Amino acid sequence: MKTYKFKIKNLDCANCANELEKSLQKIDIIENVSISFMMQKLIFECAEENKEQALEKIRKVIKKEEPDVQLEEV
Repeated sequence: MKTYKFKIKNLDCANCANELEKSLQKIDIIENVSISFMMQKLIFECAEENKEQALEKIRKVIKKEEPDVQLEEV
C-alpha cells in the first residue's frame, strides 16, 4: 500500500467534504480515505498498480457529487 495526497480545489463546505469522503470510502480498491476541508487535501492508500484505476473511480465519484471540484497531485 502506498499513500497518495492530492490538493482538492473548489470544495464548498465541510459538510460537502464529509459526504464526499463517505462516498469515496465505498471504493473497494482504496483504503484510509480522508478529506480535510480546512487543508483542502484528499489522502488515500492503495496498491501502486491500482493507482490509475483508483483515481479514475475517485474522479467519477467527485464528478457526480461535486462537479466543480478539481484534484491536483501533491
